[in-house]
This record gives sequence, C-alpha cells and structure tokens, in this order.
Amino acid sequence: MIWYKPYKTEDVAWMLKGTMGHHLGIEYIEISDDSITASMPVDERTKQPFGICHGGAYVVLAEELGSIASYLVVNPELFIGVGMEINANHLKAVSSGRVKGICKPIHIKGKTHVWDVRMYDETGDLCSVCRFTCQIVPRKNIEVKNA
Repeated sequence: MIWYKPYKTEDVAWMLKGTMGHHLGIEYIEISDDSITASMPVDERTKQPFGICHGGAYVVLAEELGSIASYLVVNPELFIGVGMEINANHLKAVSSGRVKGICKPIHIKGKTHVWDVRMYDETGDLCSVCRFTCQIVPRKNIEVKNA
C-alpha cells in the first residue's frame, strides 16, 4: 500500500465540499492499494460549446485526483500537496455519461510527486491521459487563516 494509512472514499469526500470538484460533480469511487479513482459527469457543467467534454474539465479531474493522492501519501497533519505542473492529451470526444479517472503514481518520494491519471468513458475507451506534478509543502505554510 502506498498510502500513509488505510483510507476509504468517505475519508476524503469532505474535501469536495465547496470546491470546483464539487461544482463539476466529481465523486470518489475507490481507493485501492496503489490508486485512487473518481468520476465526473459529462453535462452542462463540463461540456464545451460543441457538446463534448471540455479538456479543462479533464484537467480539473486529474488535478483533483493527483492532489488528493499526494495528500493520502504524506502525513496529512503536517503536509499537503499543491499542483506544480499538469499536461494532458485528449484522445476521444465524450458527449454524455460519466468519465472515470484513475490516478496511479509515477514517483512519490521526497517533496515532489508525479501522477499518471487516465480518463475512460463508460465503454472503457481511453479519453484523456494526464501527468500531474505535485509539490509537497508544510501544511502550516498553505492553510488560509480566517481574518
């Protein structure tokens, strides 16, 4: 297992509340020993003007998964992951249903994590491939304090 401790999807679902992921309808599906999976609807929130899933929506799903995955790898009381770089190749247009993102590690040592996130449509066809790099920083340096 790559995670700091055993986790279930219920342990991270609270992080979606009030975020872009929540607005786009992202839902966590599974946390396995070496991956985390979430899905996102292809609907009016995530489509571009020509009726297919917006590439930016895929990128949001990838960054959501990679950031949460980094959070699950480190001691979450002390550290969090923040995005540094993301790239994406969109391979197939999707116009309805849900897409599923599966996030697996490429490198998860030290202060930089690199994640491979692959998105699939409901038929199992590969739709988008993203690589997400996350920097691990002390939590106390990032959390916004109420004024």
